[in-house]
Amino acid sequence: MAYKDLREFLTKLEQENELVRIKEECDPILEITEITDRVSKSYGPALLFENPKGSEHPLLINTFGSFKRMNMALEVEKLDELGERIINLIDRNVPQNFFDKMKSLPMLFELNQIFPKIVKSGPCKEVILKGDDVDLFKFPILQCWPKDAGRFITLPNIFTKDPETGARNCGMYRMQVYDKKTTGMHWHIHHHGAEHFRKAKRMGLKRLEVAVSLGADPAVIYSATAPAPDGIDEMLLAGFIRKKPVELVKCETVDLEVPANSEIVLEGYVDADELRLEGPFGDHTGYYSLADMYPVFHVTCITHRKNAIYPTTIVGKPPMEDCYMGVATGRIFLPLLKKQVPEIVDMALPLEGVFHNIMFISIDKKYPMHAKKIMNFVWGTGQMMFTKMIVVVDKDVDVQNTSEVLWRLGNNVDWKRDIVIMEGPLDALDHSSPFPFWGSKIGIDATKKWPSEGHTREWPEDIVMSEEIKKLVDEKWKKLRL
Repeated sequence: MAYKDLREFLTKLEQENELVRIKEECDPILEITEITDRVSKSYGPALLFENPKGSEHPLLINTFGSFKRMNMALEVEKLDELGERIINLIDRNVPQNFFDKMKSLPMLFELNQIFPKIVKSGPCKEVILKGDDVDLFKFPILQCWPKDAGRFITLPNIFTKDPETGARNCGMYRMQVYDKKTTGMHWHIHHHGAEHFRKAKRMGLKRLEVAVSLGADPAVIYSATAPAPDGIDEMLLAGFIRKKPVELVKCETVDLEVPANSEIVLEGYVDADELRLEGPFGDHTGYYSLADMYPVFHVTCITHRKNAIYPTTIVGKPPMEDCYMGVATGRIFLPLLKKQVPEIVDMALPLEGVFHNIMFISIDKKYPMHAKKIMNFVWGTGQMMFTKMIVVVDKDVDVQNTSEVLWRLGNNVDWKRDIVIMEGPLDALDHSSPFPFWGSKIGIDATKKWPSEGHTREWPEDIVMSEEIKKLVDEKWKKLRL
């Protein structure tokens, strides 16, 4: 059954010993980050700071910071299950005649059960603050790292609508708090929110309305980070994950809807002609992202639950909480990738690659230069265009085992023959490229090379123990007590 809200998920975490309550007063300025970073690096639990300094609202962090909690959040035994469900839905035939239509009724019923649902009210309306009562500093918003430009909201679900089509988008972008009523809106050039902002400006609109949900149920929070295909509502994706519609409620001061079960909602707008310096910020690359000009979000209303929980996260050198969300995305969307390119066997986004720096792919190699075809496919597909390094290996290599991939990388690659370097779009946070938003990327063919690929020498065999000896040792293994 779907979690009805974040609190029900926390109850489940506590039952599984995956949540620790911290009663001591802790400062959201740097101190909570240091505590959480130590817990993240030791693969520890979610943390609920019940007495953050300067606020009456408890602070939740590291909620998704393990593979177990990620599975629990999405209510699966393994992340691959969601990808399999997506493919099962896609593979059902489009009805061609009356009998096909009858067969497709269960699918149509299933889809109807996950579309977002508008409700009259919800828990997020228990407290409504407008005018002078609007004050972001009532919440324990973190300053994460010493050289951050200030406090940042780091786990928001940010809702906008396309000014032309009215299509809803929900993304997750950091928000630097300037004062009690304004924040930055860190929309990268590639984000849908940024496109809505640009459209509003082109259309001569003075403002683009924005709503921010903090602390909806875990499927909703995750869906804001997922690279959903264009035209797919993230709330529909969340409904698919939770097998139940996301209930949305109308905002008080803007024409937008937000999850009714949210802990906190911020309503307001960005001015089409207003930019302000935002950053620096200690980012998931492990470096401070540089200050730059971004839109400004003006808060017109805050609604929240009584005794609202403030959810947040920190990013930095891996492993961190966001790394597990990135791995989840890789597993969930792998079947879609394989549907387009069946020769792909598996894919991994290692934690060290922080989402977009490193991708390992194993393939069922069928012809010369097959690996390079795969590289070009990846760089031409959605947000995978940001991938800085692609390593392609043979189908028998376990790409989830970084050690095995690096071993193949060291043994199978001739650096002149097997490397592809190309220029193209890069993530806005990439600091290594000489220009913003674009630079060079590398593809490495670490498959075994064929004579038709220019390898004139015989390729040696892998060292493998005989099956007879393996079975013999299997029988003795327990007796050896090793």
